[in-house]
Parts: sequence; C-alpha cells; structure tokens
Amino acid sequence: MPSSNKAYNTMMALVDETGNGAIIDLGSGWGNFVVRIAKRNPQRQVIGYELSLVPWLTSVLLKKLLGLQNLTLHRQNFYHANLSNASVLVCYLYPEAMDRVRDKLLLEQPNVNFLISNNFALPSWQYYKMVSLDDFYKSPVYLYKIDKKT
Repeated sequence: MPSSNKAYNTMMALVDETGNGAIIDLGSGWGNFVVRIAKRNPQRQVIGYELSLVPWLTSVLLKKLLGLQNLTLHRQNFYHANLSNASVLVCYLYPEAMDRVRDKLLLEQPNVNFLISNNFALPSWQYYKMVSLDDFYKSPVYLYKIDKKT
C-alpha cells in the first residue's frame, strides 16, 4: 500500500539526517519513494526490493524514463537479500514483517546504521526520533539508529 505524500516528505527529511550511504527500500512497490529519493539524492546509491511483477516493472520504467543511474531495482524478496551494503533501510511493513526485519538486522546486517519506518515500530527497539504526521490518525514515522547490542 503506498504511503501518503506527507509520509514521503517526512521520510525524505529523515533520510537527510542519515549521512551519505546507500538507501534500501524494503518493498519498493510502484517506485513512489525510491524514485523520489533517488532524484533528491543523486550522490547516493538507492536500491529497491519488490516481489510483485507489475509494480516492479512500473518502477523500472520510471527509472529508465528519468535516467536515474543511482537507482537499482530488484525483483526479489528482501528477506533473502544481502543488505549489508545499506546504510539506511526504509520500509512501510506490517507488524509481523517488522519482527522479521528486526531479526535480520540482529543476525545478518552489521553495516546498517539507520532504519526509517512508516507507521510500524521496530519491536523491542527504542526509536531515536518519531514524527507524528499531520493526518487524521497522527500516523508515526520512526527513525532508528541501529545498535547491534539492542
């Protein structure tokens, strides 16, 4: 399910606080976020993972039309991907998926420094910053600094 424009803008502002390493979108869908963040940060490598064929093809087409050389799109399950070259993970996933992301971070990904999550918290981890969107639900967007000791 796509995020709102308010969520995209908040997530992009939080990405600005994460340095200059690679950004990986876990479940990049139709490319709404990865395309925007790649355009906004041409100096950063941006990677999207999406399993669904039509959304993935749409985002590949957008990448080609816009000539985004810093954007790589994989039609692959991110749970099976090596995410160790990421500095920042971005996601909008349901609670059970966030459990799996937490486990993957703890067990496999020593180089990830930040996680930005739209709406769903990373279980048992304390966020570094939380922004409540100006929407009906006051939807949260979380920024986590990843500490492997957590």
